[in-house]
Formats: sequence, structure tokens, C-alpha cells
Amino acid sequence: MAKKELYDLIIIGSGPGGYVAAVRAAQLGLKTACVEKETRLGGVCLNVGCIPSKALLDSSEYFHLAKDHFAEHGIKTGRLNIDLPAMMARKDQVVEELTGNVRKLLEGNTIKIIHGTARLAGEDRVEVRQNAGASGDKNTQTLEAKSMILATGSTPVQVPGLEFDGKHIVTSTEALEFKAVPRHLGIVGGGYIGLELGSVWLRLGAKVTVVEMLPQIASTMDGQVGRTLDRILRKQGLEIRLNTRVSGAKISRNKVRMTLENGDKKEALSCDRLLVSVGRRPLTQNLGLEDIGVKTDSSTGHVLVDEAYRTNIPSIYAIGDLIPGPMLAHKASAEGIAAAECIAGLPGEVNYDAIPAVVYTWPEVASVGLTEEQVKERNITYCVGTYPFSGAGRARCMGEKDGFVKLIAHSKTDRILGVHIIGPRAADMIAECVLAIEFGASSEDIARTVHGHPTFSEALQEAAMGVRKCSIYAS
Repeated sequence: MAKKELYDLIIIGSGPGGYVAAVRAAQLGLKTACVEKETRLGGVCLNVGCIPSKALLDSSEYFHLAKDHFAEHGIKTGRLNIDLPAMMARKDQVVEELTGNVRKLLEGNTIKIIHGTARLAGEDRVEVRQNAGASGDKNTQTLEAKSMILATGSTPVQVPGLEFDGKHIVTSTEALEFKAVPRHLGIVGGGYIGLELGSVWLRLGAKVTVVEMLPQIASTMDGQVGRTLDRILRKQGLEIRLNTRVSGAKISRNKVRMTLENGDKKEALSCDRLLVSVGRRPLTQNLGLEDIGVKTDSSTGHVLVDEAYRTNIPSIYAIGDLIPGPMLAHKASAEGIAAAECIAGLPGEVNYDAIPAVVYTWPEVASVGLTEEQVKERNITYCVGTYPFSGAGRARCMGEKDGFVKLIAHSKTDRILGVHIIGPRAADMIAECVLAIEFGASSEDIARTVHGHPTFSEALQEAAMGVRKCSIYAS
């Protein structure tokens, strides 16, 4: 018999948007349940995305440093070997610990965790089909709530002719689980996922070829930063084919044989594994949106919401990858907090001008605000200050001289419009810039703020000084 339970809020999905929304709702006194179809909580990010990929990036970077750079510091290592199973086991342990922490967090806030596949059954009801047990039976549970938040995330985009088989043509999920280092890894798509995973397997010994349709990798980056990253990655050994598309692929003799097209030219290319990473789309399939009339964008599949994250059905909200905007875990978390606050009657909101983006290649790339191209498109008068890491003492000590900091400010008000960093520790340095934009700071504010010496952040201060041509180190 179907069992009914009444909640103030039901959240479908336990990723960075869903579990954060649940905790905030519980803090605000709402009786909350979180429905998750997978065994482990945390969504794509913790299980097969952000966390495992960064664990492998760090492990592969250590191997790269030991192989190619320790000698510069007077450290002799002898012959190095990769224990890939041990590397994967460490990655899995990191994931296990963090997903376990999410469960403890929800349980500690008295949030009901329900495992099963959820489907909207009305404006105030969710049907949850639990996974089949030993007997093969599937129990359906009906939950009722005053409000619901959809936080089901996204899934990789399928490319016609390059259908995933999980072995030869793979998504990022399988690319995190290879049992051996591929001799040749092909990657369709030069976005951050492809570049990060390409970096992992390149460092571990694979030949890596990235095929990108556009004239620039990581096309959402500031152009100057993107061109610099392209140059550095090529120098590291990554093969990058721009203005090129894969028109087809077939599996033959355990190889993926592709046809590449660049203008009128066609070329054959073979690889052991092909990672297709051309983007992600909202995961709304079988969620029941159409049945109850939740409106979506017909071209992108995004769920349409207002400024309070409410859909056209007043009791149903949506956040994260389901709605327009960059598909970033921290964006989803911010929206989860805002949506929970709106449901509780508080003024929750997110400042989308102050959301950072990070690419975890080496050097790292991080940005916030407008690119120089966007500033030009909007006809905003601006000034730019840049400073290379080769001029920063801390970067010199580490032997990490590639990259620079670029700060864009309004030419009349001096208000910071955007900051773009390519270099060591960029992912951590960007936090100061996000705070500066959030508080409406000027380049002079950063320039006059004393930064520790020697640190990487001094390059940011110098770039800020360069906006007004007052840097004492810039040539």
C-alpha cells in the first residue's frame, strides 16, 4: 500500500545544489526530505565529476613533478612507476569520505534521506520508486510537500555518430575509471572537462589529441587567457586540433577510427579511447515535468524559473544545472541556499556577476566577471592591467613562471569589471577577486591593499596597480 508523508519541502537530487538547499531549509525550520536515486549522496560532482577528477589531477601532477621537475630542486628519484590501481583506490577513498560526510550532514540536520527514483505526481506530490530488492519488487512511496525543489543536475550531451558505448567511446565518468593508461586518447571538445581529463592521462603517459570545432579551446574564457592556455598545453605535449569536427567514428579492431573535417579537408585518425565531452544538458527525463505542466526552454531543455527560482507552478522550484547559467557546482549551491530562503519567506538571491569559474589544468585558470571581449561588445570604456607570474618572487621560487593576472576596470569609475588569472594557485587567488566584485571594489582598492610577500597574490596587486600605470615593477 502506498504510504504518504507530509513535508514542508522535498528536494529531488542530493548534489551540491540539493544537499545544500536541504541543510539551509532545515536550518530555517522546514521539515525537509531529500530524494536521491543513487546509493551514494553528492550527485555527479562528488561521485563522478568535480571531486574524483581533481583527485586524479593532483595524483598525476605529483607524478609529473617527480618525473620532470624534482631534479631541478636537487631531488633525485631514480626510475618512477605508476601504480594506477593505487591511484584509483585513493580517488575512490576521497569520494567515499566526502559522500559519507554529506550523509552525516543531512542526518545531523534531521533531514529525511529517501533513496529511489522520483517523479512529480502533482503540484504537491512526489512518487518515489525504490530500487528492486532481492525479491524483484519495486515499492512506490508517495510524499507530499508544500514546496519542492528540483535539483537533478545534468547529463553528457550525445553527439550523433559518436554514441557512447562505455568502453571505446566514453563520457567523463568512464574516463575517470580507465583500467590502464590509453596509448592514444582522443577527446572531442576543448572545454574544461576535456582539458582537465586530457591533462590527467597526458601526464600519465598517453598521447592525447583534442578536437575542437571552434577556433579556440575553452571558448568562454577571456581570449588572451585562452590563447595562452593553448600555447602552454601544446608545449606540455597536448595535440590540439582547432576548427575541426569529428564527422563520424566506428570501432574496428579495438580502435576508434574517426573522420576529421577541417574546411574541405578530411583526415582519418585512430585512438584507443575517445572521450566525447561537448557539453551537458539538463537531466529532466522521466521527472514528470510535462505531466504537470512545468515549462521548459524548447531549445535547451532548461527549466524556466523566476528570480526566486520558482517555476510556473508556484510550489515547484528548480536550481543548478536544470536552469540557465553556467553548470558549476558552486552556482548550484548558491542557488540552493537562495531558493530555500525564498521558500521560507526570506529574500534569497544570487549575484551572477560574481560567480567564479575555474579550470584545473596546470597552470590553473580562474576568472570572475566580464572578459575583455564582453566589455567591448557592451561598448564599456575600460582599462586593463596585467602582470606576469615571472615577475612574482614566489612563482620564481616554485619554478612556475607561466601565466599572468589580468584585471579589467571601468575607465571612468575604476570599478572592477573582471579578473582573469592563468597561473599557479589561480583557483585560490580568484576568491579575493570575487569578493572585490561583490563589494563593488575599484582597482585602486586592490592596488592599495597590502599583500603578503612573497606570495602569488602580489601579481594581482601589481596588475591592479598597472590599471592606473603606477606599478613600480612593470616595464
